[in-house]
Amino acid sequence: MNRVFSMGKINLELGRRTQIMGILNVTPDSFSDGGAYLAQEQAVRHAVRMVEEGADLIDIGGESTRPGHEPVSLEEELQRVVPVIKELVKYIDVPISVDTYKAEVARQAIAAGAHIINDVWGFKADPDMARVAAEACCPVILMHNREEAVYNDFLPDVLQDLRDSVQLALDAGVASENIMLDPGIGFAKSHEQNLWLMNRLRDIADLGYPVLLGTSRKSMIRTTLGLPPEDVLEGTAATVVLGIAQGCDIVRVHDVREMKRTAVMTDAIVRGSDLRVQL
Repeated sequence: MNRVFSMGKINLELGRRTQIMGILNVTPDSFSDGGAYLAQEQAVRHAVRMVEEGADLIDIGGESTRPGHEPVSLEEELQRVVPVIKELVKYIDVPISVDTYKAEVARQAIAAGAHIINDVWGFKADPDMARVAAEACCPVILMHNREEAVYNDFLPDVLQDLRDSVQLALDAGVASENIMLDPGIGFAKSHEQNLWLMNRLRDIADLGYPVLLGTSRKSMIRTTLGLPPEDVLEGTAATVVLGIAQGCDIVRVHDVREMKRTAVMTDAIVRGSDLRVQL
């Protein structure tokens, strides 16, 4: 799907090649790198390094979403995220997305220089989020999620949940061309359901919106391989290849250099992209 998201002086072009979103967790308890980039200087340095390694976007989050995580207060999340964004925009010229389900965090992050709202609850957790996104006129990523992994018919239910999120956005005034979807691998799904959904990502793409895939180091891979988060590079690469082959436009990853190379090779086959990567 060819689409250009214009965000002031920064554009995000989808369709010609897969875009790489680098993960920046400014949290003490994320499952893979919790605490590693909690300090502002470390966070900015890591984001700059990811851009140098090929990241097309940086996704910054101030609250872990791993199973069993402790929710953080609005004030704490703002203190973690906003100062880093204000500093980060001085050093990078790629889009910054804020990974939050709180409307006030999204509002202040956009005001600080972020460009995209990435909501792991698909606008269903905070009733003000859709309005904030509409007023900001910014791109949004709506992820599939549920309180419990209980479904009448798994795939149709997932697709309908995503349609419901889209409708919330449209009803609030978010432009259709500003909407992206995320299948929510690892959220409110069993191991078997995650694998099944990975095999049906084309159904998500067929909803007509660009798709972001976030599988990096997740439990689906760790469980399948029986390995810890720091040792699932090949498993993550396999999911990236499969996602691109099924029409995903953006991949959200920890290991930017390696997944950039994986995406370039896959794009050359799937999209016919004559690209070279200098890494």
